[in-house]
Amino acid sequence: MRSLTDYQVLLAPINSLLYLFSKTKAGAFIPTKDFPEMQILQDNWQIIRDEALALNADGAIAAATGYNDIGFNSFFRTGWKRFHLYWYGKEMPSAQANCPKTVALLKSIPSVKAAMFASLPPGATLVRHRDPYAGSLRYHIGLVTPNDPKCFIDVDGERYYWKDGEPVMFDETYIHYAANETDHQRIVLFCDVERPVYTKPVQLLNRWFGRYVMSAASSQNVEGEQVGFVNVLFKYFYHLRAQAKKLKATHRQIYYIGKWVLILGILWAIFW
Repeated sequence: MRSLTDYQVLLAPINSLLYLFSKTKAGAFIPTKDFPEMQILQDNWQIIRDEALALNADGAIAAATGYNDIGFNSFFRTGWKRFHLYWYGKEMPSAQANCPKTVALLKSIPSVKAAMFASLPPGATLVRHRDPYAGSLRYHIGLVTPNDPKCFIDVDGERYYWKDGEPVMFDETYIHYAANETDHQRIVLFCDVERPVYTKPVQLLNRWFGRYVMSAASSQNVEGEQVGFVNVLFKYFYHLRAQAKKLKATHRQIYYIGKWVLILGILWAIFW
């Protein structure tokens, strides 16, 4: 039953295709030189940093104010913060208004599918996890960092610590975690970069999935910005899940009957 609600299992068919046809050699970290189109970000990292610092001073790099960021919801509990810049075709008016130079740089790179400023304050952590979708690779460039090995990311047992102006790229489908064990904040530019693949059909499938599925998980920086329908549903699902946990603790049998009815109902609605 658990596998029916596991994103890794649900996305296994498309992920298998993406791995099979990937032009990128398997490994936790990927050489950034293999993605020359990203050089423009490194060349302009100080411009990007200045816009990030202005946002940070205003408190705009922040946790979501509600349950409307399904992809990163669990990270907020351990101190991680973000400011979305672009998300799989969905533009953020607040990003256009507050960091136009960064947005313009990002839009000049077609392979960048999503981007944000991500903050890891002193003492904050990211728990061990793996991202469910293999259609992209993760790119970071240090903007404001402790430049210290105690502020690091570990990907599949390989450790890297961020440095100002230095890019790093890794496969986010490997188990990874991060920690800032220093007294200084870490801010990076975080990008999802399209995984390069062999054959046009697989590339088109990946782009279709990003545009119509990943984009449905778009969030907001400020009230009034459009939220993808997955995040609209997530708010209700989160509260339903909280009630389900209470039911499981007090009436375990009823909980499992209800869960099966819900799963079978969803499958019926999809395939009938």
